[in-house]
Amino acid sequence: MRPLTTLAPGKVNLCLFIGVPRRDGYHPLVSVFQAVSLADELVLEPGRGSRDEVVCPGVSGPNLAARALAAYREASGWDGPAVRLTIHKHVPVAAGMGGGSADAAAALRLAAHAAGRPGDPLLELLAPTLGADVPSALTPGRALVTGIGETVEPLPPGGPEALVVVPSPAELSTPAVYREADRLGTPRAAGELARAERDVRAALGAGGVLPAVNDLQDAARSLCPSIEVTLDEVARAGARDVLVSGSGPTVFGSFDDPAHAERAAAVLRDRHPGALVVRAAGAHDAAVHEAA
Repeated sequence: MRPLTTLAPGKVNLCLFIGVPRRDGYHPLVSVFQAVSLADELVLEPGRGSRDEVVCPGVSGPNLAARALAAYREASGWDGPAVRLTIHKHVPVAAGMGGGSADAAAALRLAAHAAGRPGDPLLELLAPTLGADVPSALTPGRALVTGIGETVEPLPPGGPEALVVVPSPAELSTPAVYREADRLGTPRAAGELARAERDVRAALGAGGVLPAVNDLQDAARSLCPSIEVTLDEVARAGARDVLVSGSGPTVFGSFDDPAHAERAAAVLRDRHPGALVVRAAGAHDAAVHEAA
């Protein structure tokens, strides 16, 4: 096989509502995901041994992309030669931007291409078994996500023209943030979550502004108090809306004017060197290509 490459765009949650956990412990949610131009780069090439290998320089610990690759082999019966998957990280780790889930989705896309089955419907069945954010990352873009993440309704492009993303040196475990949200009594009863979904759908249908709500924000701030300062700084830089992305600790601000976003990011870099401006990303940004 010839080496294959793809991008794995990170995401922000333009809004996020969570419900009380189900019997299996998972929280139902209502969220609008927006894929962004900040993306990991993945390369799939012939292996150097008899077993598949996943390499992610600078990042240790379990890798969801490795699970995705193994899951596709097992479920599809693909028995091609061993491969080496290299992930070049750009999306912050444990930051609420779905980088690990995006990598897993990208690994599935690459594996299907390597097997000669691009767009294999099996990917949609495998994605939810790997994690709640993986289904939405299979075809990155703007989407309304419900259930526990497995129900993904693609949306037309829209929303802010530019986002200023402010990563944090801290890392937050998503399960830990959900546990803290449970402790704080944040999750919504079923009826309240259903009302939130109706409100979000109404805003989307009217082309209006989404409610700037992230139900995990208070839990993230409880575990990482420095988030509060960053939220205030991004707001003072002129953002229309300011939120924690997902389970945090990344903070982002929405801007209708890309030039204003660039000026805001320049100011924020005095205290946050990693602050950057990103644009909305779509499926075309995550296409699989043969490496040159």
